[in-house]
Amino acid sequence: MDKDFLKKYQDFVNSITRDSYDDDEKKISNFGLGIAGEAGDVASCIKKTIFHKNEQIEGVKENLGDTLWYITAICNHYNWSLEEVFEGNISKLSKRYPNGFSFKAAKRKGEKIDWNEKEK
Repeated sequence: MDKDFLKKYQDFVNSITRDSYDDDEKKISNFGLGIAGEAGDVASCIKKTIFHKNEQIEGVKENLGDTLWYITAICNHYNWSLEEVFEGNISKLSKRYPNGFSFKAAKRKGEKIDWNEKEK
């Protein structure tokens, strides 16, 4: 994948959505609700694959793509690059899980955790 792919994809999504609504509130609501709907479709495909023995792996892939489309549309709405969102997530997760995932986060019971502190 070429290094400018994320920017090209973001520009592509913007070309489709930039004139989709005159009302910013409706626009961002559509994008946010779109993520929820597509995430539900991902979950449904996984459920059908596991519990109904009805292979839906391609459906998972397709709906992940649709979810990414809505995520990208939200990034465009707020003038964020996908790269900066990804980098922010990498930074947060690197601090939270410096040695890989653990169940420390599940043990927190609502209290704030200093992710720089060594796990006990």
